[in-house]
Amino acid sequence: MTKHPDLAQLQRRLAEFAAARNWQPYHTPKNLATALSVEAAELVEIFQWLTPQESARVMDDPDTAHRVRDEVADVLAYLLQLCEVLGVDPLTALAEKIERNEKRFPAPGGGEGGGADGGSGGADEGSGRGDGA
Repeated sequence: MTKHPDLAQLQRRLAEFAAARNWQPYHTPKNLATALSVEAAELVEIFQWLTPQESARVMDDPDTAHRVRDEVADVLAYLLQLCEVLGVDPLTALAEKIERNEKRFPAPGGGEGGGADGGSGGADEGSGRGDGA
């Protein structure tokens, strides 16, 4: 089994890749956020006209699965580069966000989990599913 690199190793490789090509001047927060958005849209494009059932089976087709993995990698690469430039620890940021969402969107019955009926329903509440709200 291949050992997977950790996030710090991946961020270092991405930084070295950019430095070797003198791309650092272009890796501003604005440019990286824009590139992240474009790559996320390319991932969405794969699913754009699929039914929910078809989208659930998208990894069954080797060519489509390859495209999905490539776009996921592109999204993650730009997100990690953005975090590096801004000094954000992505794992800490995610852990803190999950904690806030657990408080904002309590599970029915007071347990932890994915209750969709929590929160005030305000415009800044997000989806209410705890999926990046």
